[in-house]
Amino acid sequence: MLQVRNVSAETLASLKQRARAAGMSLSDYARKELERVAATPTAEELFAVAQLRATRFSADDVVTAVAQSRERP
Repeated sequence: MLQVRNVSAETLASLKQRARAAGMSLSDYARKELERVAATPTAEELFAVAQLRATRFSADDVVTAVAQSRERP
């Protein structure tokens, strides 16, 4: 169970309108949206995954690779 307090009247009205347009109750609509948000990784989470996957090259590695590529015909 989740209870959200201090939601502005404008936000509540918008959510009710969207739920109505989707043919859903406000509770069902809010649950669906919360599930969608929870399933979407944050920018920080994506960055952390990218950092783990990134291959790290030193400046010397880059200089060597460039030099080698210039030597090839």
